[in-house]
Amino acid sequence: MTRSDLVEELANRFKQLTQRDAEQAVKTILDALSQALVRGHRVEIRGFGSFSVNRRPPRLGRNPRSGESVAIPEKRVPHFKPGKGLRESVDKSTSAQ
Repeated sequence: MTRSDLVEELANRFKQLTQRDAEQAVKTILDALSQALVRGHRVEIRGFGSFSVNRRPPRLGRNPRSGESVAIPEKRVPHFKPGKGLRESVDKSTSAQ
């Protein structure tokens, strides 16, 4: 599902929302989620999952072409952990097939 599919689904489920309103709602939610992660906060949506920021420590990598060592700096990366409800519903739907 893409962002535009999500906007379309939202507009179809809630007839009082125009396509533009649904698009603005999706953008606002995703922007708020992104900004919370940028600030280092954890975002939890009960029944769906939680988003957090993981730290990857600096390490030594290797350039595959030349074989020389390359220092890779520390990184902060987003991480998603699905909630119990999401895991169970995905498992149930894949078991039925």
